[in-house]
Amino acid sequence: MPASPKKIVMKFGGTSVADLERIRHVATLVKREVDRGSQTAVVVSAMAGETNRLVSWVRELSPLHDAREYDTVVAAGEQITAGLLAVALAAIGVPARSWLGWQIPIRTSAMHGAARIEAIDTDLMNQRLAEGQVAVVAGFQGIAPDNRISTLGRGGSDTSAVALAAALKADRCDIYTDVDGVYTTDPRIVSKARRLERVTFEEMLELASLGAKVLQTRSVEIAMLHRVPLRVLSTFDADNGGTLLCNEDDIVEKQPVTGIAYSRDEAKITLLRVPDQPGVAAAIFGPLADAGVNIDMIVQNISHDGRKTDLTFTVSRADLARSLDAIQKAAAAIGYKDLVSDANVAKVSVVGIGMRTHPGIAQVMFKTLAEKGINIQVISTSEIKISVLIAEEYVELAVRALHAAYELEAA
Repeated sequence: MPASPKKIVMKFGGTSVADLERIRHVATLVKREVDRGSQTAVVVSAMAGETNRLVSWVRELSPLHDAREYDTVVAAGEQITAGLLAVALAAIGVPARSWLGWQIPIRTSAMHGAARIEAIDTDLMNQRLAEGQVAVVAGFQGIAPDNRISTLGRGGSDTSAVALAAALKADRCDIYTDVDGVYTTDPRIVSKARRLERVTFEEMLELASLGAKVLQTRSVEIAMLHRVPLRVLSTFDADNGGTLLCNEDDIVEKQPVTGIAYSRDEAKITLLRVPDQPGVAAAIFGPLADAGVNIDMIVQNISHDGRKTDLTFTVSRADLARSLDAIQKAAAAIGYKDLVSDANVAKVSVVGIGMRTHPGIAQVMFKTLAEKGINIQVISTSEIKISVLIAEEYVELAVRALHAAYELEAA
């Protein structure tokens, strides 16, 4: 009995489909997989810069906009790319059709602007794939319970691709981007940054959540949960092996630190002289949760008399206005004396599964930053990462110094 054809999901980011010439190039990469006999689904992002343009229009009209209308606007970018790639494939003799999120359908939660995928119906797509038709899927979008277009948050096309691969029971999911894999840090900041042949799902989760732009956090979560074989490759150097995401057991030598991540998309909020009593934290973070704001780092300082506290936490810079609005509306319930915010901050993190067995990682980080005169504002840790909040102007200096301190440079 002949072996079943391989089922492949290919995902192309915004820079990979930035113009018509690049879309034509992507079509040749897809054709190569089809010619190998693979059943092929392709997930695309909006053309580079398009989503930013659409988002800026919405925010210019209203900073506190209706999230349902936001989704209607920003989902258009992926729709255009999917249609264009289907046209490009047909032009070179590859049968293809575009699929929007609601047509599959990809069913999501009701949180517009940051929806989570709940189910994907692949029956019709599997039928079309078996007939030899390439499925070109608009990433980043689905359909919410209110029957309106929903989007998955920035970078959501990665999530669309991995979730689709899991639903299709694909043999592999290849994420094509403008870099040839996962690096020890951003090569634009550190020229000697080294490409990693393998990185664990857990490390990639931390790197993605801490600012590494290669993969979106939820896509890594889904890949780890469903054991989806996942590779990161360059659209412009597709024959390079890229980086394979794998289990910890597949990493032979576990270095203390695998990589340095950073995020400029940070804002700090401090509530001064908050009553130190039960229920206050709920009064603060409840309204923020209701507003759809994710909280990251938190630090609390108790006054000498033990009756008041200063509470500092971070949110994404894009959520700062929404966060301040939610807190100010809950001011009476919280009882704070003053509210201070700062958008000129950034987060720098060191990540590595080897931290579990190598002491002294934090000491090296804090000493290195001190030697460069960089003040640490907030610290947070997990078993395999240490993150610090610093002034944004010192980000590149901090990344270079830490990359050198942990000896991550390429030989």
